[in-house]
Amino acid sequence: MNDLQHIHPDFRHVMDLNDEQRVRFLLEPRWIGYPAAFDILEVLRGLLTTPTRPRMPNLLLIGDSNNGKTTIVRRFFELHGQGYVNSQAEPVKPIILAEAPPSADEKALYISILESFWAPYRASDSTSKLRYQVVHMFRTCHVRLLIIDEFHSLLTGSAIKQREVMNALKTLCNTLAIPIVGVGTTDAVRVLHTDPQHASRFDVMTLRKWELDPSFQRLVSSFETILPLRQPSELRKPETTTLLHSISGGNTGDLHRLLMECAKSAITSGTEKITKAIIEKHAWVKPTRGIRELL
Repeated sequence: MNDLQHIHPDFRHVMDLNDEQRVRFLLEPRWIGYPAAFDILEVLRGLLTTPTRPRMPNLLLIGDSNNGKTTIVRRFFELHGQGYVNSQAEPVKPIILAEAPPSADEKALYISILESFWAPYRASDSTSKLRYQVVHMFRTCHVRLLIIDEFHSLLTGSAIKQREVMNALKTLCNTLAIPIVGVGTTDAVRVLHTDPQHASRFDVMTLRKWELDPSFQRLVSSFETILPLRQPSELRKPETTTLLHSISGGNTGDLHRLLMECAKSAITSGTEKITKAIIEKHAWVKPTRGIRELL
């Protein structure tokens, strides 16, 4: 075994585990930061600390599916959204991270938000009663930011339903004087255009796919430092980086999946490093018209 300089010091102890345990380690969620992600985290932090004013800023974060948007907002929630009890013995939940309902429906939106509070509710209650309960929970828990993931789901449903949901969000923003962040695919922008007022309330920030450039090389190198392989794979080499970009399409999630599958194969086969042959063998992770094809 070499001196494991290719592995981050925090993870070198993993090399004492057996093959099965190392594969399990690969499957555990792990944060890897990069400039675009840090920029988004800083924008979200700015929203969280925005002083209360009549018209609070809102944000719509968009990008291709599986490109890391949800990972970033969940990282932000881990850093700044954990609940606690303040000096007045009051519960505080700085951030509520909810998921948009499967289709545009005001009542379903309130239920999804209440689920994030782990609060009891009656699904049979009227929409107005659930709205009152949501507002009460936000005030009781001193919530400062609402994040709604899968925002593009609000496109499913009639135009009337879409307007109702967007008006509900506008009412929550005005009543509670807190920013709202939507997270979704590029299609989510269409939700804002149900009414010109909604579009004017949201800034739009795009998480773009990676270009084949030095930044992508640095990302690939960062991934290599967390892979529990006994030999360096030297993924930063131009020919290797080019192959990884070609298969992943510059999509963060697809790159992650590709490297995890390759690392798993390198462990189980005893190769202990990711080779060109292993990468080409796992080219099936590349989406084809939205479907992953297993060879």
